[in-house]
Parts: sequence; structure tokens; C-alpha cells
Amino acid sequence: MAEEPQDERDVNNADLHWVANYIWGIADDVLRDLYVRGKYRDVILPMTVLRRLDAVLEDGKQAVLRMKASLDEAGVVEQDAALRQAAGQAFYNVSQFTLNRLRARANPQRLRADFENWLDGFSPNVQDILNSFEFRNQIPRLAQADALGALIEKLTAPDINLSPGPVKDADGAVRRPGLDNHAMGTIFEELVRRFNEDNNEEAGEHWTPRDAVRLMAKLVFEPAAGQIESGTYLLYDGACGTGGMLTVAEETLQELAARRGKQISTHLYGQEINAETCAICKADLLLKGEGEAADNIVGGPEHSTLANDAFPARQFDFMLSNPPYGKSWKTDLERMGGKKGMLDPRFLIEHGGNPEYSLATRASDGQMLFLANKLAKMKRGTPLGSRIAEVHNGSSLFTGDAGQGESNIRRWIIENDWLEAIVALPLNLFYNTGIATYVWVLTNRKPARRRGKVQLIDATQRFRALRKNLGKKNCELGEDDIAHILETFLAFEESEESKIFDNAAFGYWKVAVERPLRIAGAEPGHVYKAAEIRRLKQTGARTEDAAPVIRRALMRGAAADPLRGRFEAMVDGKPAVVEYEPDPELRDSEQIPLQTEGGIDAFLRREVLPWAPDAWYRPDKVKVGYEISFNRYFYKPQPMRSLAEIRADILALERESKGLIEKMVAEPPAAYETRELRVYADTSVIGGCEDVEFQDSSRWLMERFAQGDMTLALSPVVVAELAGAPRSVLQVVTRIPDASIERLDFSDEAERLAAAYIDRGALRKRDLPDARHIALATLSGVDVLASWNFRHLVNYHRIQLCNRINLDQGYGEITIRTPYQLQEIEHGR
Repeated sequence: MAEEPQDERDVNNADLHWVANYIWGIADDVLRDLYVRGKYRDVILPMTVLRRLDAVLEDGKQAVLRMKASLDEAGVVEQDAALRQAAGQAFYNVSQFTLNRLRARANPQRLRADFENWLDGFSPNVQDILNSFEFRNQIPRLAQADALGALIEKLTAPDINLSPGPVKDADGAVRRPGLDNHAMGTIFEELVRRFNEDNNEEAGEHWTPRDAVRLMAKLVFEPAAGQIESGTYLLYDGACGTGGMLTVAEETLQELAARRGKQISTHLYGQEINAETCAICKADLLLKGEGEAADNIVGGPEHSTLANDAFPARQFDFMLSNPPYGKSWKTDLERMGGKKGMLDPRFLIEHGGNPEYSLATRASDGQMLFLANKLAKMKRGTPLGSRIAEVHNGSSLFTGDAGQGESNIRRWIIENDWLEAIVALPLNLFYNTGIATYVWVLTNRKPARRRGKVQLIDATQRFRALRKNLGKKNCELGEDDIAHILETFLAFEESEESKIFDNAAFGYWKVAVERPLRIAGAEPGHVYKAAEIRRLKQTGARTEDAAPVIRRALMRGAAADPLRGRFEAMVDGKPAVVEYEPDPELRDSEQIPLQTEGGIDAFLRREVLPWAPDAWYRPDKVKVGYEISFNRYFYKPQPMRSLAEIRADILALERESKGLIEKMVAEPPAAYETRELRVYADTSVIGGCEDVEFQDSSRWLMERFAQGDMTLALSPVVVAELAGAPRSVLQVVTRIPDASIERLDFSDEAERLAAAYIDRGALRKRDLPDARHIALATLSGVDVLASWNFRHLVNYHRIQLCNRINLDQGYGEITIRTPYQLQEIEHGR
């Protein structure tokens, strides 16, 4: 609702800035020698709140005192409602004192006693705020240093006006305009912002940048603009911090309703575990005249949103949050009975035919449970339903295996068709972290064109740089950036920044692939008992040539189904259908997309059986998981620089390395002499020459290159990685004659193949250098890629996956070995 204009000179932004600067300056003037800078807020914030409340109550002071006396005389115990009514506010003070009267106290001891009497006179909701601030703990220090009087004097000085009415000169001219509730709330929020930025190591925990909040509010409200009718709306934040997200959301909704000619009332609800932060939130709402909203903010260490839901019976129209990332909820989990004993209906639900479908995530990070909490509070019986916006870091997109809490939450959300969009925000947008962050937008009332779909928006490049960093925040979303992101969301169209997917595109089956146990000496056609199998494992050696160990023969008439572990075999000379004992050392798992044509069976026949014809899986052990890979969908390969460009850069190091690099990047000879073996050696092999653990075999291989017995395929990826290496490492390569070095070029084709390894899950995006090594080695057709990288390169499972992709792409298979294995092969061992 629009505010009525003031009769006197209106307050403007310059006035607000001046008041904020004045209060900010009090800290330096009064507290400099008493507190370290980071503790100024412990005094200034509660004193600012108290001064404003005192000023607002001045006009009704006598009415409150008369009502108090009347209630006491009548013996009325429950006095809160009557005293609020007498004050005309959501709070009151029944003390005889005001700050202006206390200003006249010259004696510090008398001042302290009267000041504490004045504090005790405030209503219970203000007492809660003071207790959360722990402000009474500051009074002894302030009184002893005679700083309490100085604070009161400066806050009640005629130079500053924190009251609703204007301060006038003797001739009636307005000296200082009055501050309405909105203006005072703005000043208080500005002080909170400055203190948070001054202590930026804590800022991100309690303070979401206003630009990010404005975007979230737009994403929540604008899509529902046509459904906003006159009436009452409930807003909720389960990690409300200082309340900025709630107040911006309320302002946005009120503005939207006013533009559409609707009369609405809003009620704010919030929960916050940090006591001081909760106090700031409640105080800010009181200063804005929202006493009921302040009463609906619940907080303190005993009020964890996860373990102690303050609003279990409430449902809300709009919900926004920035929950803590990577923060342990182990204590909450223990309070809730542990994962096995948890019965909270928010986190133990029925879904997918499972009546005890658990949403409990890893104890080390509970951020997604805040989202599950909101989903439990959605309105189901209204045309609008509920809309939610919540900020998460990247782990919420993919952390958690199939069947685990994070994946279960994603599955629950997507299979219920609640997820509208996820927006990737710019890096370094928040105060205390530079990590990637994402806004999840959800609703249980999707419009028809969005049903069954999820929109991903890459807004990482939509920002403007700050002139001065605020902690780690070095950029912000400008109004044009917010408008562009909102327009992209509302348009719901494919573009370079917007991708639209079927819900099922994010799902997969996790399938455990088994292979039979084969142990030398195992008797074909014999059904082994469990004890016999244990003895075989203890005494025999595994070998691919042995017969598979049979653990069970099925009843006569059972149908063979090799893909599901039922094989035809001869038992005691008769045909039978048997099950083999699986070998846990050969067990592998496959993530098979839900949209795979032909499902699990077709995938395994195509991708597994050609390499392992005896493999099978158990349908009853299949799990469904969901993950969202932003990088896969928006990944743009960065082409490798040419060898000439790399050469120009690293030759700048020539003086330090005395020309050793120059030889490595010299122009190749016109033709290469054919060698017996062409070997792509990655950086680990060259560096291994100086590593005690690997140097013997690495030096052997380098000597073979130097002697001309093998050709070294040297890639620009390796050259770039060696640019800053010690001289001793560089000399390893420079000792090899040019005729024994084949210098490879990088190409777009190699980049595409490397990206394919990542897109299809053989390697992760962070392993792009390893993917480039494999791609270059494949395209150059070398005989072998030599590496000491056991995690990603000399890894049987990874090699299999990469070779499948090579064959799918029309390339040959790649052989990957360690230098030690090459040495063993040459020596015939």
C-alpha cells in the first residue's frame, strides 16, 4: 500500500545516507579504545534499535504508563495486548524513563541503574531481541568506561533524528525530517550491510547480496503475476538470516500487486539458528512497523530448522532461502534419532513405491534438506500452489549416489515435476565464497508448456564488475542482467544460455554388473557349496581360463536368461540352468540414462557384452538416481593454443632455463624416421625421471627414446605442462634427438574427442587434461600411451570406457601402460 506523503519536507536518499554515516561514525568516536573493530556491531546495532523504539514510543508514553497502572491495580496478569494497544505499536516500554531523560544523568553509576531499569521496561518481544544480541553483557564495560552516556548523548543529539516526526527550529522550519518505518528500516539494513562487509569472513553466512535476492524474488513472483489476486499471502524463509530476503520478497510482491490494482496483505515467517542474526531480523521488522512479522521470526540455537521445525502445520505461498552450504547437520541428525531412527515426515516420505523413502543426506552437508523442508510446506489446495527459489552450491546438482539422500531428493522433485528451472549464477557473486552457485526455481503448479520439462539457464556471464571488492564478491547483477535472466526464464526457449530438457534426461539406472568367479582348479559342471567356494577363494588363483564357479542349479524347467545371471550349463553330465558365483573383484557398475533406447538390457548388450560376454546384472538391485550436469550441457571446449603460440610463451623462460625449452619446441624435421614403437609419454612419465618411486622405469623409457629404439610422440599439452618445470626435468626431453621426437599438433577434433570422454562419463570435467592426453594419443595412432596416472589413465575401467567411445566415434582403440609394464614386456616377463 502506498504511503501518504509527509506534511513536512520528505526524507530523501541523501538524508538516509547522512544518518547511516552519522551512526557509523559513533562507533569510531566512542568505541575505538573499548572494542576491536569487528565487535562494534555488538553495541551499535542494539543501541540503534533501542533509540528508534524509544523515539517511536515517546508520543504514547503517558498512555502506556496509565494503562500499566490501571492493569496492575485491577490485578490483570496478561497485560501484553492491552499495553500494545495503548502504545499504538507492536511493542511498548513501561519504565518511567526515556533516553532523553537518561541523557541528563551525570553520575555513571546512577545512569547504569536507570538505563537497566529502562531496558527492563520493554515488552517481551524487545526483550527477546536484547537477549539474542546479548546486549546486557556489554553494559558493564560501557558504564565503567563512561561510554554509555556518550552513546546516549550522540544518539539523542539534535543533529540526528531517528523519530517519526521532524525536528524543527525555533521558527518552525524543519531541521531534520522524520523517518517513517521504511526509511528507518533502510538505515538499519545499511548498517547491517556495512558491518557484514567489514567482517566479510562471516558475511556470506547471514547476508545474501541484494542483487541476488532481487533476482530470486523476480523468478518467484513474475511468473505468477497473472494469478495474484487481492487477498493474503504467506512468505517463508527457513534460513532467514537478517531477514533481507523476506523483506525484498515482500516489497516485490507488494509492487507487483499494486501494478495490477490488487489489494494484498503479506505475512512473513522465518527461522534462523544464529541468535544474533535472528535478533537483527526481528529488530529490522520492528523498525519497519511489522510487529506481527517480527513475532513470526523464530530463532536461536535451540531452533534449528531441520531438527526443530517452528511451523510444522503451516503452508506458504512463496518461499525463498539461501541455506548454509557444506555445513554439518550431524547434531540435528542425532537429535532426530539418526538416519535409521528418523521419523520426521518432512524427510521420511513415500515415493516410487517405497513407503520409507529417505531424504536424509550426508551428515556433512544438509543444504538440500532445507529445500525438502520447503517442499513439505507447499500449498496443495489453491490455484496458485506454492513457488520456491533457493540458492545452492554445485554439490546439490550431482552429489550422492543413486539411492542416497541427495539423489533421492532430486528424484523426488523431478519425478513430481516440481522443478521449473535452475539458474547458474556468476562466480564471486557472494561475499565469502567464490564457488559456483545456482538458483533452483520450483512450483507445484507448472504451466502447461513447462510440464515434464526442466529449463537450465547459464547466467554465469551476466554481471558487472565492482569497482572495489567486498570480500570475495567482485561483481554484481545489474538491473539489466536481472531483466535479461528473467526474460530468458519467461521465454522458455532454447538458446545459447537456455537449454530445455525432459525430466527423464537427468535420471539414470545404477546397475551392478557381475562376472563369474573363475579359479584355477574349479571343476566344470560341479555345484559348489558356500564353504567350498570360500576354500576355493583362499587356496586357488583367479584366472580367466578357468571354468566359472557354479553356486546354484535352478529347478528343472527354469528358463535361461544369461543377462540376468541364468546360464545354460552341464551339471553332472546333464543340461541345466545355473547361477554362477560372482567375483567381487570383477564387479563393475554402469550408469545407464533412463532415456536409453531399449533400456538396461539393450545398453548392456551393446556396451558390456561385447567385452565381457559372461556378464550379468540383478534387476532387484537396480537403483534409480538423478543428477544434473551443468558443465555437460553448457560446456564450450576451449581450443588448445597452437604449438607456435605455446612456443612463444615458454621461450620467455629461456634465460632462466638456459635454452633447454627451445630444443623441446623446435620446428620438427621434414619427415620422421619410422621407429619400432611410437609412444605417447605424458607429463607424469617425464617428471617420473626425478621421482624415486618411478625413476627407474621412466629413465629406462627415456633412454630408449634417446638411443633411437622408440619414437617419443610429444604433445603440446605435455609441453605446456612442462613450461614451469625444473631444469632437471626439462633436460630429460632435451637429451632426446630430434629424429626420435614426433611433435603432435592439437586440433578441434582432439578437443571434441576429449569432450566426448567427459560427456559420456569416462572422465569428469576437472580431468580435461587427462582426456586431452588420451584423445591426442588416439588420433595420432601411437602404439601405446605411457603414464603413471593410475587414477584416470592406467585404469582398466577408464580404458574400457574410453575405448568404447573411440569405437563409437569411428576411431581405433588406445593401449595405455606404465613404463614399468613396457619394460616388463620388452624383457619378456
